[in-house]
Amino acid sequence: MLVCLTLPAPGEGTPPDARAWLAGILGLLVVGALGVRGAAQGESRAARTLPAALTLILAVLGTEALLRAYAVPAGLIPTPGRVLSALWTARSVLLQDTYTTFVLEALLGFLAGTALGLALALLVVRFRFLELGLLPYAALFSSIPIVALAPVIVKAVGLDWPSKTVVVAVTVLFPVVVGAVRGLQSAAPLHLDLMHTYAARPEQTFRDVRIPTALPFLFGALKVSSTLALISAIVAEFFGTNGHGLGFRIQIEVGRFGLDVVWAAIVLASIAGMAFFALVSAAEARLLPRRS
Repeated sequence: MLVCLTLPAPGEGTPPDARAWLAGILGLLVVGALGVRGAAQGESRAARTLPAALTLILAVLGTEALLRAYAVPAGLIPTPGRVLSALWTARSVLLQDTYTTFVLEALLGFLAGTALGLALALLVVRFRFLELGLLPYAALFSSIPIVALAPVIVKAVGLDWPSKTVVVAVTVLFPVVVGAVRGLQSAAPLHLDLMHTYAARPEQTFRDVRIPTALPFLFGALKVSSTLALISAIVAEFFGTNGHGLGFRIQIEVGRFGLDVVWAAIVLASIAGMAFFALVSAAEARLLPRRS
């Protein structure tokens, strides 16, 4: 069934309260423009984050204004106010779902996949025959869509959260292997020759030359994997769970037409994803020297 939503043009049946909403938004736009101009001249971190914060506030208020002004049914698109209300009303359930999806599944799977990927990358770089015999199959396996792989793993491991952790680990594994191998192999030949001249042991060469060179490549792979980890955890929950998780909550509430709870779960998933990416970026900023 195709549902079409036609919004009337301004001035043609626009509800009376739309004028107040639009006037408020215009005022916020003026304040926001002044704030952005001031932020562009400032150097503090708070000033640099002001434009993004104002954009978010304006987007939320603008969406609320349009949905209320045109009386869009809540069963079609809930207003941000209803989503915030659902976040508060169902906070205990949604927080438990977020803990299951983010900590038990995405984070643990990310750590397991990263550890295994680094171990494989070190072996591949150390032993040439492993690169020729392993990497082609790793690339082939990584091309399998997670939608096809997740139900197989969930049915094999079980419906509880460890099966989703395995799905996340498998998803994260191959980007980490590829990024780490590329970084470890990108060490300058001059530096490697110098270590060989000094009769350095292989582990010393890895520690002093290869690993520092590989860190930028590795963190690039980890940033991508942090996003894939949360997505794969949510997708895996669609194929069976023990009753907890953001993916499970979205699937159940869509069937109940509880779109306010669905969007509340999406908001929490987005916040978790941004926090995950920020953690990896913070580790990168701490471990890598500041580049000019």
